[in-house]
Amino acid sequence: MPHCLKNNLFGFLSFMFCILLLASCGSPASENISFLNDSSSILRGESIFTKQCSGCHNFKQDGIGPDLSGITETDSVNWIRQFIRGPEEMIESGDDHAKKLQAIYHTVMPSFSSFKEDEMNQLLAFLHTQKIKKKEPEDPTAIKDPIPQKIAASDLQVDLEEIMQLPSTSDKAPATRISKMEMISPGHHWFILDQRGKLYKISNQKPVIFLDMKKWKPNFIAEPGLATGFGSFAFHPHFSENGLFYTSHCEMPHSKKADFSIPDSIKQTLQWVVSEWKARNPMSDTFSGTSRELFRIDMVTGLHGVQEITFNPRAKPGSEDFGLLYIGVGDGGSVENGFSFLTSHPDKIWGTILCIDPMGRNSRNGQYGIPKQNPFSNKPVNESVQEIYADGFRNPNRISWLSNGKMVATNIGQANIEALNIILKEHHYGWPQREGWFEIHPFGNINHVFTLPINDAESGITYPVAAFDHDEGKAIAGGFEYTGNQIPKLKGKYLFGDIPTGRLFYVNTKDLKTGGTATIKEWFVAIHGKRKTLKDLCGDSRVDLRFARDDQGEMYMTTKPDGKIYQFKK
Repeated sequence: MPHCLKNNLFGFLSFMFCILLLASCGSPASENISFLNDSSSILRGESIFTKQCSGCHNFKQDGIGPDLSGITETDSVNWIRQFIRGPEEMIESGDDHAKKLQAIYHTVMPSFSSFKEDEMNQLLAFLHTQKIKKKEPEDPTAIKDPIPQKIAASDLQVDLEEIMQLPSTSDKAPATRISKMEMISPGHHWFILDQRGKLYKISNQKPVIFLDMKKWKPNFIAEPGLATGFGSFAFHPHFSENGLFYTSHCEMPHSKKADFSIPDSIKQTLQWVVSEWKARNPMSDTFSGTSRELFRIDMVTGLHGVQEITFNPRAKPGSEDFGLLYIGVGDGGSVENGFSFLTSHPDKIWGTILCIDPMGRNSRNGQYGIPKQNPFSNKPVNESVQEIYADGFRNPNRISWLSNGKMVATNIGQANIEALNIILKEHHYGWPQREGWFEIHPFGNINHVFTLPINDAESGITYPVAAFDHDEGKAIAGGFEYTGNQIPKLKGKYLFGDIPTGRLFYVNTKDLKTGGTATIKEWFVAIHGKRKTLKDLCGDSRVDLRFARDDQGEMYMTTKPDGKIYQFKK
């Protein structure tokens, strides 16, 4: 079952996204065709959809991909079958609809000639039960261009040096799904995560598999892609002495009873699990030791999961923050699937940044601790999630700290705004009533934004300190403040970008103030002094950009399609 493309608006779109788009591109009209109508086939088709497509699509409104209600009524099923089995061949043959799709999204779906006929028939049977819904009329008060000012280009250019290429983890694009890279001290050891289940340690300048999640967690899943799989890792500040580190990963739905569960009436797509690992020999290139589960969370879809866990690297032993684990929990696609009541409440975990003491044991399940400084630590457990540090996020996918001690997090938006926030304890950051500096209607079309209400000051919402709209990029790539010494022109700048396009941005850290708005500027990279785009370097129209910073404050970037790692040079 195809689930992702090399490139599109936000991420690897499922093949159903491509197919539905053909309707607007003049796709062939539907022909008379018989669909399977027995309940077992439809249920199997629903299972295929949930596993492979629900991360991008639903039948209520557009998400990452469009609303799929009525797709079998608008598109030619025979054309769909042919396209799935050979999209490149159809483009090369001159098929108008395939060519239009490529022209709009600058991508080619991989061929799935081995896709089983019964699986396709079952999926189509399920989709055929989802009839066309009446479309709501456009709201004339919706803002068409939320941030009309364009991001200005700066004269900042930095040379890159390729230092490594990780091995491919799939025979289908992208070659890798590297998403986090972190240096551990003492020892200056790099660890790099591939979401397909592997955590590499760089030993003697070569990647060695330190931990293979698939071998340790039998229910581990990396499908359908995008944000699913091996989410994040964080090594305890005293790892070299205690051997402790932490991970987040996905497992099949209902693998175990969740500590944070969704109602039985809502279909569960997967579970996110946060685990502790204890290495017998912290200096070994390959993990051996034990693992225990801290907690698990049910998710409505594969979107917006637990993509960030991290310790504050600036916290010193004896300080209040030392050894506390911060965890970004997305809304799990709950809002775009019509379950906005799962977010923005102190008794719900979705759409939050958590803070826990992994060495403690005073949580509800007794597996970790609740820091006493958490805002809800003294509230009854039936009224609040005591782990919450801040809330109101769609997808707080990257967390870091500035040199002035401020905690910042990037939040990937729905259809309009990508935001950078200064994170303050007990503050609410708006989702799903706000996206950036704009109002949204969580029970209406959440792809529309509106001007803030007159009484907004009473809302108590904390707004971004910097943001860009979807004219500039599609999904913010959280970065770091440059704190190294090798490139003086980067001093005082927080460097970030856009995940799919690979555009590069910065803000001056002195301008990052709660209640203020920092100016974003674009910057550029070069190889041996010759300016290059990241699309040029990775040979793909979807870059999948990520940033890293070593223990000396020097910075790096990675690209998924080719698995390459670059170091910033003078």
